[in-house]
Formats: sequence, C-alpha cells, structure tokens
Amino acid sequence: MNVGDTLPPLEIPVTRTLIVAGAIASRDYQDVHHDAALAQEKGSPDIFMNILTTNGLVGRYVTDRLGPRTVLRKVAIRLGAPNYPGDTMILTGTITAVSGTTVEIRVVGANGIGHHVSGSVTAEVPA
Repeated sequence: MNVGDTLPPLEIPVTRTLIVAGAIASRDYQDVHHDAALAQEKGSPDIFMNILTTNGLVGRYVTDRLGPRTVLRKVAIRLGAPNYPGDTMILTGTITAVSGTTVEIRVVGANGIGHHVSGSVTAEVPA
C-alpha cells in the first residue's frame, strides 16, 4: 500500500431494517432511529441512522478491504447529511499515510443528499 492508493468503494443500501437494527444493537433507543412518526414530529422526514451504526460500517469497510487480520487502532469520524431509508451510502477510502504495518485512511461515505460521514481510520495490517 502506498500513499494515494484508493480502496474499492462499498455500496450499502440504507434500509429501515439496517437503521433500526443498528440502533438496537448499539442500545440507542432514541425514537428518531426507529419511529417515523416521532422523528417527523421532531422535524426529520423519516428515521435516520445513528453514529454508532455508521462507525461500525466504516470499520467494516476498512477491514473488508484490508483483510480480516486488520486491527483498527483509531476511528475518528464526523457526521454530515443523514442516512434515511431508501438511500444508498457509498464508502470510499484513500491511503493518506503508511508507516511499517500501520496505515491511515481517509474515509468518506456519501449518499443522495451529500456526505454522510467523513474521517480517518488508523489500522494495523499484519504482514
């Protein structure tokens, strides 16, 4: 791996089930992640994905691309446009630093309304 290399993209269909399951798995019971009517009362057009689900998907993206022995050392992400049901998030990554077996990857996840997530992942990739 070299600085500037890109990782193959990963398309993730954003389904209602994915949003609700991610919220439940991360024990995030806020109604905006599972109840469309209550989310709309709070000004959202629908339920939306929580940050913990997004964080897990970013980790999955990196380990799927670099291999199952990859160890995530640091994940630093920032949310932008919400992930609503019926959209698709496309994750992309670019290698920004390499030091021995450690790599840093700039990750962006975009959906139909903009960048849902951006940030960096530091990972150790065993030789």
